[in-house]
Amino acid sequence: MHTTTESLADNLRRLPLARPVAEVDPHAVVASTADCVLTYGELDRWSNRLARLLLGIGADADSRVAIAISDEIESVVAERAIVKLGATPVPAAAETFLGGTAFGVTVKARRGELSDAISWLVLDDRSTLQRYLAGSDAPLTELEQLPRSA
Repeated sequence: MHTTTESLADNLRRLPLARPVAEVDPHAVVASTADCVLTYGELDRWSNRLARLLLGIGADADSRVAIAISDEIESVVAERAIVKLGATPVPAAAETFLGGTAFGVTVKARRGELSDAISWLVLDDRSTLQRYLAGSDAPLTELEQLPRSA
């Protein structure tokens, strides 16, 4: 059963508010495609890892983060990771870059068509995959989310 919540006018998905997995059934399906099913437990773990990668490139609670991903599962995980940081997810349309979007999440196939003015985290880049797989999937701590001093 496909349970991704309603689409917004700006093509982002509105996910249920981020709550600890203990408050929801971690085996419940949050999104599915023909070849993949994403449970709440997986969404929580995967988005924790991705949120840490975004923190690593400088994104924080005041950031606008573009999502330029066609794959629905990856897009859902990216949106949840951005929300966990307290940042604002935005669709990767050219006009959204005018509003101070400094960071983005994409894949190699889309990178060439995207602005170089944004610091892109390319999900299927080898170094990104290595950092993702080696990263912690534990919940983010308050200390990790503190703004970095200049």
